[in-house]
Amino acid sequence: MTSRERDVLRLVAAGSTNRKIAEELFISPKTASVHVSNILAKLGVTGRGEAAALAHRLRLFAAPGPVSPRPEAARQGV
Repeated sequence: MTSRERDVLRLVAAGSTNRKIAEELFISPKTASVHVSNILAKLGVTGRGEAAALAHRLRLFAAPGPVSPRPEAARQGV
């Protein structure tokens, strides 16, 4: 799983919608949706709830933390 997919999974596990994920990560809702679809396939689950439950069960996100900013934004100081 890519670092961006981990960022998205963290937000999915927190209950965020694709729109909220998009706002948080400065991506389009469609891109957020594609990331979620890729995550579901990689985890072998069929829904967001299963992905969130698996993430919690595996303790992937034991403590809440910040997500990575978009690389271009970090370079530009956005």
